[in-house]
Amino acid sequence: MSVMPRVRFLDRTTPPHIFTLILMAGVAALSLNIFLPSLPSMAEHFGVDYGLMQLSVSAYLGMTAIVQVAVGPIADRFGRRPIVLTTSGLFTIATLGALFAPNFTVFLVFRLVQTAIATGFAISRAIVRDMVPQDQAASMIAYVTMGMSLVPMLGPVLGGVLDEAFSWRASFWVLAAGGLLLFVLAWFDQGETSATREGGFAAQLREYPALLTSQRFWGYCLAAAFSSGAFFAYLGGAPFVGTNVFALEPAVLGIYFGAPAIGYLLGNWVSGRYSVSVGVDRMVLIGAVASLLGMVLLLALNLSGISHPLSFFGFMVFIGLGNGILLPNANAGMLSVRPALAGSAAGLGGAFMVGGGAALSVIAGFILGPDTGARPLVILMVLTTLASLACAVWVLVRARQMAGRGTLDS
Repeated sequence: MSVMPRVRFLDRTTPPHIFTLILMAGVAALSLNIFLPSLPSMAEHFGVDYGLMQLSVSAYLGMTAIVQVAVGPIADRFGRRPIVLTTSGLFTIATLGALFAPNFTVFLVFRLVQTAIATGFAISRAIVRDMVPQDQAASMIAYVTMGMSLVPMLGPVLGGVLDEAFSWRASFWVLAAGGLLLFVLAWFDQGETSATREGGFAAQLREYPALLTSQRFWGYCLAAAFSSGAFFAYLGGAPFVGTNVFALEPAVLGIYFGAPAIGYLLGNWVSGRYSVSVGVDRMVLIGAVASLLGMVLLLALNLSGISHPLSFFGFMVFIGLGNGILLPNANAGMLSVRPALAGSAAGLGGAFMVGGGAALSVIAGFILGPDTGARPLVILMVLTTLASLACAVWVLVRARQMAGRGTLDS
């Protein structure tokens, strides 16, 4: 049984406290979803169509993919602490720029610079893997994400309330405060967990083939990408469905919008409680089944003519539940194929998740129209969760094959 390293809050000589890790990932998540109920009012403010305004979500996700690919090797080479300090400072400055943008073009530029904070997703997972082995990493990642799951639950609610009480800018003031808080907390609490690597990037590159040719790595990676892709499709299409199909006000939409986070919180608890005893591969499979089951049931209701905000948003709890079980375990599996490249694996895996999510978010925006209802979005989510299940089965089969040969190295 591995022993957890000693952690003291606000002590830079020890690894970061779990609260710091939660904030690291939480500010990144909040940047994605707090302003979603404000998209229609933001489009009106900048004088652009909703589809163009939605670029602030899809283009953000695409840029996040690029950022995570780049930051992984850098974090493996130079450490986790300088990355967090640099990106949280940059995020805070970019958020202020977005607040005072005179037009949509300038806003979008600063919005894309905000993607610097997305490094928190990859770095927080890499730090956990630096501290503990695979199964414990899945459990700890689950507890970290369980703590931050209140962000996607409360973020849209808060954003909707702020939009009605003040304006869309209020959400960005909250983001600026969160970025500043993270910078201060990381400065005083985050000790370095990654040893400085000798040999520079050349030494890292020599280890990459073993990572990039691993079927298990790509199985974990794609299972996570398709599973989270269903959620990102929801992010891209649900504001339209809530506003145009169900005629919900921003504050009410914000409340409904947080439904997947309820399932995510429960799924994270399940992962934290059972990942060590059940094992990451079977937990990935269980999560994929949960997501697919919910979407198939929702599609069946939709085909039978039942269309109501409670049914549409209520079944999104299954997406949260499945992701809450699958993602911590798939991430722990990705980071454990080559532990020396944990940062790179986290960045690459995160890039596939958000890059695929960006594509699905755009697709969701285009397939929905005034006369379509929610059905095209539901079908898209069924297909992505089915693909995630196929990848989860692939991981389990491959792991058993390698176990039979006496190795789990590829």
